[in-house]
Amino acid sequence: MNAKNTKHVFITGGVVSSLGKGITAASIALLLKRRGYRVRIQKLDPYVNVDPGTMSPYEHGEVFVTDDGAETDLDLGHYERFADLACSKASNYTTGRIYQTVIERERRGDYLGKTVQVVPHITDEIKRAIRTLDGDDVDIAITEIGGTAGDIESLPFLEAIRQYRQEIGPRNGLFVHLTLVPYLRAAGELKTKPSQQSVGILREIGIIPDILVCRCEEPLEKEHFRKLAMFCNVRPELVIEELDVANTIYEVPLELAKQELDTYILEMLDLHVRDLKLDDWEDLIQRVVAKDKPKVEIAVVGKYIQLKDAYKSIYEALDHGAIANRVKLVIRQLDSEDIETGKVDVAEALAGVQGVLVPGGFGNRGIEGKIAAIRHAREHGIPFLGICLGMQCAVIEFARHVCGLAGANSAEFDAPGKATPHPVIHLMEEQKKVINLGGTMRLGAWPCELTAGSQAAAAYGAGSVRERHRHRYEFNNAYRDQFVAAGMTVAGTSPDGMLVEMIELGDHPWFVGCQFHPEFKSRPLAAHPLFREFVAAAARTLVKEA
Repeated sequence: MNAKNTKHVFITGGVVSSLGKGITAASIALLLKRRGYRVRIQKLDPYVNVDPGTMSPYEHGEVFVTDDGAETDLDLGHYERFADLACSKASNYTTGRIYQTVIERERRGDYLGKTVQVVPHITDEIKRAIRTLDGDDVDIAITEIGGTAGDIESLPFLEAIRQYRQEIGPRNGLFVHLTLVPYLRAAGELKTKPSQQSVGILREIGIIPDILVCRCEEPLEKEHFRKLAMFCNVRPELVIEELDVANTIYEVPLELAKQELDTYILEMLDLHVRDLKLDDWEDLIQRVVAKDKPKVEIAVVGKYIQLKDAYKSIYEALDHGAIANRVKLVIRQLDSEDIETGKVDVAEALAGVQGVLVPGGFGNRGIEGKIAAIRHAREHGIPFLGICLGMQCAVIEFARHVCGLAGANSAEFDAPGKATPHPVIHLMEEQKKVINLGGTMRLGAWPCELTAGSQAAAAYGAGSVRERHRHRYEFNNAYRDQFVAAGMTVAGTSPDGMLVEMIELGDHPWFVGCQFHPEFKSRPLAAHPLFREFVAAAARTLVKEA
């Protein structure tokens, strides 16, 4: 199959946002891949930010980072976890990125003095973004359109995919529309009218969905299927029920497969329906739903706790670690600001947990609460995993309370005119030059050499790894010897030994910090080694407690 014959699936959403288009798209990608097809996937987001890198987690949830350093939408995490696909910069385009490219072209004179307009110039650029998925090694490309049908900002993207499908033909592209069928509890009824109206909005701009996927909390009845098929202009068998799953989002692909969604997609794209191989995925679900598993409680101490999506990949990676260890995971969410302000006592907040995880972040809000939680975990032998800023906080805590460096801190948190006397976390001189020139962070996959005999090396079972980064500040090497003398192990460094990538404590049951974000590479069928071993260490404390 050559690039010209790459098939395209476009996924849109209607009625309300947060319906789960990302999970649906990822599930479709998994099913098609498990039928032996080569799949790529992308998300087109209608917001004007160039990427989510500058957005607050409260606005957008976590920023998912790819190997090539793209700061992207969290839905790419679903794509990678479900279908085990490697996403890239081509996997996420925003209105801001599209317009930025068009404006740069206009300034260079590429449009030869023509009036630059949404149609055709913006829509052409969106189509160019879609074509980045095409290739001789791609059978099916899946494009998810962010937002909801009817949003003003989504219109150029919808127009672009309408044109794209027109250009490649109906046997080479199809539209899947995800919609909501709400249940009115007071009336005891499911209502199809919102879905009909959502499809009507698409029809007005020339898009007629080929498949309708209906999110619902109560099962659809024959009458609902009939009405949706009739008034949304789809065949009855192409009205797919996506009922809320009982145990885990990883059940969604199996539920869609039962209704043969992937079979219909392949038939409509004129592709052979190969055997579907899901034995390992079915085994995964059995492990998740198994009863009588030991319960392991992990405290996640962060400052964006109120929004679950802010730490989406963290929670998923913890779930993967629990699945690998056949334990039931309970997450205790703790706001580091509550600990910092004394609203809650750190000992009481962490009482009874088997592990403490401190995730990444930026800024000094809630930092002292994180440091207090880390100190409690270190002094009481509670397994600990610190990620990015979490590792940096562990370094600060160790400097203050083990090395005796009063006032030790990160240079990131220096108040104006009042620098810390011991910047154990700082900007290196090379970084300062980049920052002054407008650069941002160390992003994407970087190599890490592991120290022989360390817990990290044992977890990975390897001497070197590549992990994804998203940070500005680094461990200050001026203090490295002092830390090592006090009992800290530098468990991983850059190949030249200059950048400290991992730290751990040898006299502790399991205390590991990493400068990178291992959660981005964890998979339900292959838990990341650090999460797997962290949960395993937490589970071992249950034996000691017993």
